[in-house]
Amino acid sequence: MSELRTVFFAYLLLMNLLLFAFMGADKRKAKRRARRIPEKMLFTLAALGGGAGGILGMLLFRHKTKHVSFILGFPALTALNVALAYLILKYFA
Repeated sequence: MSELRTVFFAYLLLMNLLLFAFMGADKRKAKRRARRIPEKMLFTLAALGGGAGGILGMLLFRHKTKHVSFILGFPALTALNVALAYLILKYFA
């Protein structure tokens, strides 16, 4: 059972690091007026467990901080991720 926990936490860490990196990359692209990372991709990564990394990236890179959908969406998805993680760990690990 602890192996499942390890894999699960590694997955969450990966998703958070990935979304954090995407937020930084999108900010750099925005400054250069280059082709951007679609918002749908950012929200998908947040929904798949990377919400906290998205919030951290939003704050550190000062990116998407004026978009209400991100200000409300990332924390909501993070709360959903935490609740889901709790249920998975409680009933499956």
